Amino acid sequence: MKYYISPYNKEAQLDFPDDITIYDTTLRDGEQTPGVCFDLEDKLKIARKLDQFKIDQIEAGFPIVSKREQQSIKAITSEGLNADILSLARTKIEDIDAALDCDVDGVITFMGTSDVHLEHKMHISRQEALNVCMKAIEYAKDHGLFVAFSAEDATRTDLDFLKRIYNKAQSFGADRVHIADTVGAITPQGMTYLLKELQKDVDVDIALHCHDDFGLAVVNSIAGLLAGANAISTTVNGIGERAGNTSLEELIMSLKILYGKDLGFKTKYIKELSEIVSKASKLEIPYNKPIVGNNVFRHESGIHVDAVIEEPLCYEPYMPELVGQKRQLILGKHSGCRAVKAKLDACGLDVSDEELTEIVNKVKKSREEGTYINDNVFKQIVKSCNKK
Repeated sequence: MKYYISPYNKEAQLDFPDDITIYDTTLRDGEQTPGVCFDLEDKLKIARKLDQFKIDQIEAGFPIVSKREQQSIKAITSEGLNADILSLARTKIEDIDAALDCDVDGVITFMGTSDVHLEHKMHISRQEALNVCMKAIEYAKDHGLFVAFSAEDATRTDLDFLKRIYNKAQSFGADRVHIADTVGAITPQGMTYLLKELQKDVDVDIALHCHDDFGLAVVNSIAGLLAGANAISTTVNGIGERAGNTSLEELIMSLKILYGKDLGFKTKYIKELSEIVSKASKLEIPYNKPIVGNNVFRHESGIHVDAVIEEPLCYEPYMPELVGQKRQLILGKHSGCRAVKAKLDACGLDVSDEELTEIVNKVKKSREEGTYINDNVFKQIVKSCNKK
C-alpha cells in the first residue's frame, strides 16, 4: 500500500471534470515574487523539468517586459517541449505582437474588471474595457493563437459585468476564460457560488488563478474544479506576488491522494522540481511546507518512530518516494531506544543493552543542551559509551 487516507473521503459525492488542465505560471507570476529574477538557464531548467513532470501548459513569461524576457521565452519555445507554451499579454496589440515574435502557442490576455481596478488603475469605463479586450482577443485569434482571457480581480467584479465580458470574449473566439482571484479574497463557498452562476450564462472553458493571501488558494482551486472549472493555474512551491499562488505540488498531491483524481503527472519529480525552483528563486523551502518540506517525512518522537519503523503509514499518509522524498529518523530529546537502535543498525554499529540505554540518555541530554545530533555527534556519543 502506497498511501492510507480517511475512508470518509469516499462518502462525499464529488464530481470533477473529466479533463483538467494544469497550466503552470512559475516562470511568469512566480517570477513576479518581489526580489526574484530568473536568468535564461534558470528558466530553461525549470521549463524542462515541468515538461518532464508532464505539465499541460507552461506560462513562460511576459514578453513585453524586456528584450531579455523575449529571448528567454523564445529559447523555451525552441526546446521542442511537449507542453504548450503560453505567455502573458495585456490587451494591447504590441503585447500580442511581442508574444508572436516568441513563437508561443498561445496568450493569456488580461484586464482588471472590478470597479476598483477600472476606476483607479485603468481609468476607463466598463464599456471601454470591453471594447479594448475584444480587439485584443480578435487580433490574437486572427494570428492563430490559443487565447485565454483573464478577468483580473474577477472575484471582486460585478457578476453581471463579468458574465457580459466573458460571453463577449467567447463570441470573439476566446478558447478559455480565467477567474483571477487577484488578492485571494474569495472563500471556497464563494468560489462555488461564482462558478455555478457563471455557468448559467457562460459556455466556455473556465480556469482559476488563485492567490494565497488567506491560505486558501489550493482549497479554492479544488472547490472551483468541483463546481465546474476545468483548468487551474499553479506555481512550484506556491511562489508569487505577496503570499503567492496555488502550490503545484499541494494541488496535484491533494487531487491524487485525497480525492483520487490522478492527472497523470510524474510525481516522483516533485521534490527535484521544488529544489530547482528554490535555488533559482533564492527562496528557501519552509521545513514544514506540505509535500516538499524537509520535515514532512522526518520523525523524532519515540512513540512515532516506534510505529513508523513497524508501519510507516501510521504517521505518513503516503510513501515519501511518491514525491521524490526520503524518510528520515531524527535523534533528539524525544528519541527512545528503538530509534537509537535503528540508527545504530544503519551505521553498522553493535552495542549492548546497557550501552544502548546510556546512548539514549546522552542523546537526549546533548540535544537539550543545544547540540544537533548529526552522524558525527552520534558516533562520538556511541564511542564515549563503548565499554570495550
